[in-house]
Formats: sequence, structure tokens, C-alpha cells
Amino acid sequence: MTSSTNKYSKVFYTIFFSVVLGLISSYGQDCQPGYVLNPVTANNTIEWGKFPEFSLPFKIIYSGPRFGDTQSQPLKHGFSHIAAYSGPEPGSLNGKNRAVLWYGVATSSGNQPWADNALRSPWGNDTAVYRSFWDNYATSVSDADIVCLDIERMQREDRDILALKTNSKIPQNYRNLSDADFLFAYKRDIRWWYTEAANRLRAKGVKSLITSYSDVPIRNTWLNITSNSWQDWTTNLARTHYLTQDNAGKIGGSFYNALDFISPSPYYYYGYDHPIGKDYLSYLLFNIEANAAWSDKPIVPFVWMRVHDSYDPNTPLITSFMAEATAIFPFFSGAKGLWLWENPSLSEQRKEIFSPYEYFIYGLYRLSQFKDMFEGSYQTIIPQPARDNMEQQNPIWRGVVKGANILIAAQNPYAADNAQTVITVSYQNWAKTITLKGKEIFLCKFDLNDTINGTEPAFSDVNIYPNPATASLNASITGLSGTADIEFALTNSKGQTILQQRLQAAPGQPATGIPLPKLSSGIYFARFTANKKTIIKKVVVIQ
Repeated sequence: MTSSTNKYSKVFYTIFFSVVLGLISSYGQDCQPGYVLNPVTANNTIEWGKFPEFSLPFKIIYSGPRFGDTQSQPLKHGFSHIAAYSGPEPGSLNGKNRAVLWYGVATSSGNQPWADNALRSPWGNDTAVYRSFWDNYATSVSDADIVCLDIERMQREDRDILALKTNSKIPQNYRNLSDADFLFAYKRDIRWWYTEAANRLRAKGVKSLITSYSDVPIRNTWLNITSNSWQDWTTNLARTHYLTQDNAGKIGGSFYNALDFISPSPYYYYGYDHPIGKDYLSYLLFNIEANAAWSDKPIVPFVWMRVHDSYDPNTPLITSFMAEATAIFPFFSGAKGLWLWENPSLSEQRKEIFSPYEYFIYGLYRLSQFKDMFEGSYQTIIPQPARDNMEQQNPIWRGVVKGANILIAAQNPYAADNAQTVITVSYQNWAKTITLKGKEIFLCKFDLNDTINGTEPAFSDVNIYPNPATASLNASITGLSGTADIEFALTNSKGQTILQQRLQAAPGQPATGIPLPKLSSGIYFARFTANKKTIIKKVVVIQ
């Protein structure tokens, strides 16, 4: 497990923004790609041929619509594998470029308790029938480089598992168990079934890399992310899913160990016009960063160019800028690939303009112009966890450092179309102020030795804890270039100042303790000011 403290404390960063009009961006070098996209306007078409051919050093799997492509065009345009075949494929594909999404792992063996969508029981299944099915399937994927198990047959929550105790289809000897023993037995035995499917592939000599769709330590819903602190998400085992735990409840176990990489599924549940939809980028990056905190396995997320509802024939495509950002940002949060999926029952049924697909390809192309930054040894710079980006709804930037260069990706998902957002990005003693236009996706490489136009902010952010608080606060001040005097004030919801004092902070020093007077329970605001910069944090006090 990676400690969030270790992960972020060594990076001095600044992220602040203001909306200004008429401000001209100065990037320090020309970062515009050589090819500019003219998106498709015809229905049910992806114009692969208009893109330059390019590659990337990641596992990027294409499982989208083909529209008659028989030339394996994705492999010429950033993708390393194909999992949705067309024409003579997969026979014409080299095994190293072939990926398989294995549907029906649990459901293709007849009327079994595990296959029953309402029951999802590990008990009473015909093991021999399942093994025979899995063994036969193994022969069809023996030369594939990647196999992803799409199982999706377990009760997720404890309450749903315990509800099975009243179901007459569950063997009586299990129903007689205590709740704790019933939960333990169910989770243990479901893990066995998931693991056995992978084990049968290995037993038949399949050497493919194995992953499993969405079966990762942090499985979450869109709505619950900011309910828990980043520290809680990355240290509390209760946040992790039992499929990736061992019998003692820690990360590991037979199924987790059977996976070569893990594949979260941060599909977008809301269109951008929905208020929650504007969190799309922080949601995507949270799924990568939170799982990376628990696992050192490579992370290859599933992404989808639609708003998530795979059974709705009118499921809309996402916006073009969302698609472009989805192709770029995951690698700055540590992803080692992407799996671009489309529901095969939807992809070519309707008349649609597939420009979001082209913007996704364009995002990959833009990234390919800097692919050397992702080859060999490099460091990702995550100035603020995506969970906190979501809570604060601020511009998002990430960096990759290699040698004397830093590659910056930035976007303000919350910006109005015509607004401009000023962000200062920094790393150690280097800093640069950039301007984002509307919701543009900024991508540019800088020389870390070029500090002529750099800025050295007094401080970049303040992390306060515990929150909720009772008798005291700790303030960890980041982004300092030297010792700084910071004015602190605590106000109530009416704007009245409750406490005021001067804090002295220096780079690398422990958090500053702030004793609180006796306060009534409620919401307060902690204000930190230095060199004309102010950061305000909401504090909940509980007595």
C-alpha cells in the first residue's frame, strides 16, 4: 500500500485560479500539435485515414465500433490491441495485438445458481460443467495477449449477501450460519469461483495477461467519493472490495493474485450538462489514484464514449472535450493503458456522428508527440488527489517529470465556454503560470532549468485535519519556497471572526497545531492569507 502522505508531501505545488477576460496565454513554447483535427460529420463513420500514424508505449485496447474497417486501423493510430474484430480478424491479427473480453464466464454453463442474476450464489453449482466450459474456451484464446474476465456475478454489499439467508434456494446448512459466518463463507466461496475461472485458463496453458472487468480494490459509486477523506480511501480496508481481499480481509488472496493487472471502470454516469457531470475528470482520475494506493499492479481502466446505461438504446455519446481528456489524463495519474469499450449491441444500430471517438484518437495522438516522456523511468506529479479536486471543484493539472523536462496536462472542467482560467503549476523550484481557455485540454512540455518566467508562490495549498474537529486543528501548508508568515482566521457562518493569529511555516516542517476555543457544533471557515493570496477551508466542528 502506498501512503498518501509519502506520495504527495515531496511535491511542492501551486494551484490557484481566477476567471479573467482578455488575458493572453504564454506557454513558453509552441505546444500545438502538428496535426489539427477536423472532426467527422457523417453518420456511423470513424475517419481513421485522416490521422497520422502513431504509437504509444501503453496497452491501449480498442473494443469500439469498426464500421467495416478490415485493415486493423486502430493498431496504426495509438492502440496496441484490438478486442472487437472486423473482416478477417482475429485470424489476421498477431497474437500480441489480440485482446479478448470474455463475456459469460459465469452465465454460459446452463441454469446454475451462480449464473442466476438475482441469486448469484456460490453454492449448488455443477463444478464439472463449469470447468468443461472454461477448458473449451481456453483453446480459443490461447494465442491472445490479454484476456479480461467479464464475470459480474457476486452480491456486492453485506446487506445483499445477508438477504440470501431467507432464500430457499440457498442450502439450509449455510442459512443456519450466524451472520458473520455466512458473510465469511459467501465471500470466500465467491472468490473461489472467480479464481477457478482464471486457474482453468492457466491449467490449459494460456499464457495471456489476465485481468477482470471492474474487480478492483476500490469499487465505488459516483456519489460517495467526497463522503470519505482521501486518507480514509487509501488506508481504511473497509473501503476495499472483498474480491480482492484474502480470507483475513487484507488486500491479496487467490483471485487478486491471479490478475496480472487491474481494470477499474470509471464510466461516466452523467452527461456534462448535469451538475455532477462536471466532475467527470476527477471521477476518472480518482478511480486510478485510489486503486494505485492499494495495489502495485498495473492499472488499465475501462472507458466508454457514452453516458453509462448500457441497456438504453438512446444512450448519448459524451462531449468531445470529455473524450479528448479521457485519452490523455489517465497516464498522468499512473495508468499503464486504457480499454476503450463499446456495447456491441449498440455500436452500429443507430445513426450517430462518432466525433467523440475521433477526439479520443486525437487525444492519443497529442500524447504521442511526447511519448518519450513515458518511456523508461519517469515520475508522475499529482499535486492534489482527484478526490480533493472533486470536492473543491478546481482546475485539474498533472505532470510527468523525466530528466530535465516536465510535461503538463491541465483542464478546468468547471469553466464556462468563454472564460479563461489562470493556473500556476510547479515542481520543486520551477513554476509556470498558464492560462486555460474555456474547457480546453492543455498539454505542453517545459524545461525545468528554465526559471526565467517562473514564479515562486508564498504557499500553494493548506490541508487541515482532523475535519470534523473538536478541540484543535492541524494545518499542513504546502508549496512554500521559504519561511513564510501566514495570517490565520477562523470565522463562523455569519462571517464573525472567532479566532485570529499569525502562523509561521517553512518547507518540510510538521503540520502547525492550532488550538481552538470552545465552539458550538457547526460549520466554520479557516482562512489562511500571505502575500495577497488567500485560501479558505470549510471546517466542521463537533462537540
